[in-house]
Amino acid sequence: MQRFLDPEVLAGISSLDLLAKTVVDGFVAGLHRSPDFGFSQEFAEYRAYTPGDDLRHVDWNLYARTERCYLKRYRGETNSQLTVLLDASNSMQYTSGPPIKMDYARFIAASLFYLAIRNQRDAAGLIVFDDEVREYIRPSTRPGQLARLFAGLERAEPHARTDYAKPLTHFQNFLHRRGIAIVISDFYEAPETIVRTIAPLRFRGHEVVLFHILDPEEIRPALKSSALLVDLETDQRMEVIPDYVKTTYRAKVDSHIEDLRSRTRGAGMDYQLLLTNQPLDRALREYLMLRQAGN
Repeated sequence: MQRFLDPEVLAGISSLDLLAKTVVDGFVAGLHRSPDFGFSQEFAEYRAYTPGDDLRHVDWNLYARTERCYLKRYRGETNSQLTVLLDASNSMQYTSGPPIKMDYARFIAASLFYLAIRNQRDAAGLIVFDDEVREYIRPSTRPGQLARLFAGLERAEPHARTDYAKPLTHFQNFLHRRGIAIVISDFYEAPETIVRTIAPLRFRGHEVVLFHILDPEEIRPALKSSALLVDLETDQRMEVIPDYVKTTYRAKVDSHIEDLRSRTRGAGMDYQLLLTNQPLDRALREYLMLRQAGN
């Protein structure tokens, strides 16, 4: 299954649709249709077919008897609503090797959307932001929604600075149905500010998870000589030496990650650190666990 989830391999797939299908089909096959993740074969009920439904779930034996199309529903298939809030600020274009953080975030979002709509029949929507809301696609299950979401991800290009307040205000103003909110970002902001801004989603009844996307070199830079570090959002510059990177810098990064993790979980939200060289299964499993908990 590893090859279906390897971000370096996925970076060579040009179509988000094909990429998401590759990831999700490989991931689901690896679960062995486990009932713990909503793929139970325990029959629950029938429901009438509607245009856009997956024909694989039609009971053709029943159709032969009644000449009417019905879909089988199984335990764990209660519809939910997923909204991905995607950070498209300048810092997301950093990379020490393929893929860039922005592409890795796209891989995750595309796979979540595919899993939600095609496999779980959940509604899914997207908010792309930096210091403004750049894209908003309302959660839906209507035909063509997956293509709309993929197009929104393709249009998401890193620029400007991060401002978590605006997308969260947008989310709260337009989404009143409770569901799952996933924030994908590198979270270069004070943990206290991040959690204070995002926590109101949890207070309104949404299940919230933060996917913290970092390049391995951002955690453990490998410097052999002095280097100039440039902030991609502010253009601030600082010259550093290898000793600083091995001691002070690493301590600050570790402290930031631990503080964010602690504050997030203390506010009743979930947190997952994802490095751009890691397979995508952690993100998919986190979504499935949240979805199952809400059924």
